[in-house]
Amino acid sequence: MNPANDRQRGDALPSRVRKYDAAGTRTALLSAATLRFARYGYDGCGVRDIAKDAGVDAALVYRYFGSKKALFDAVSGKTISVFEPLDHLPLDEVPEWICEIVSKAPTEEQAPHPLLTKLRSSNREESLGRLREDIAEVFSERFARRLEGEDAEVRAELLGAWLMGVTLMRLSIRSPALSSASHDTLLRYLRASLDPLLNAGCPEAGNECGEGR
Repeated sequence: MNPANDRQRGDALPSRVRKYDAAGTRTALLSAATLRFARYGYDGCGVRDIAKDAGVDAALVYRYFGSKKALFDAVSGKTISVFEPLDHLPLDEVPEWICEIVSKAPTEEQAPHPLLTKLRSSNREESLGRLREDIAEVFSERFARRLEGEDAEVRAELLGAWLMGVTLMRLSIRSPALSSASHDTLLRYLRASLDPLLNAGCPEAGNECGEGR
């Protein structure tokens, strides 16, 4: 462990040990690590920081995860699970699903955007490589297979860009117009923008088409 990385931070929780069962300890460590890695990146926090936030001894990080890198990988792997509804959600409901995420997701202070965990660790090439692999698996491969018409992979990745960009702008950057827009306003523009991506290749955009190829 690097003592410089394990320095105490003013925003850490009070140092006290909490009693958990094994599952509770893993959950507490994952939650604390999610916040730490997203806010400070991989190199910006240490094992002791994470354990202190979780209220457990730092040795438990190694017991349950083996290393700081393994804990980081476990946290990073949670990103892809956010997109699981895209595997089965009817295509005409995708804009509403994105709007729900944008409208109801926690703020940056409550839970940093999961993509920030990797983007703030951009000096770690394996982290960016994992992000590319996740995007390729979710959008370029699985979701693209559900789209009819030409350029399915491009359209699928464009939808991913919309999803990631809007959530970052609204929840993390908090740009004034997007962060204050109502659910109905967001949904109206999301539908207008995303329907051509979802329905390209249908005889008439907006009909129920593209549920699989």
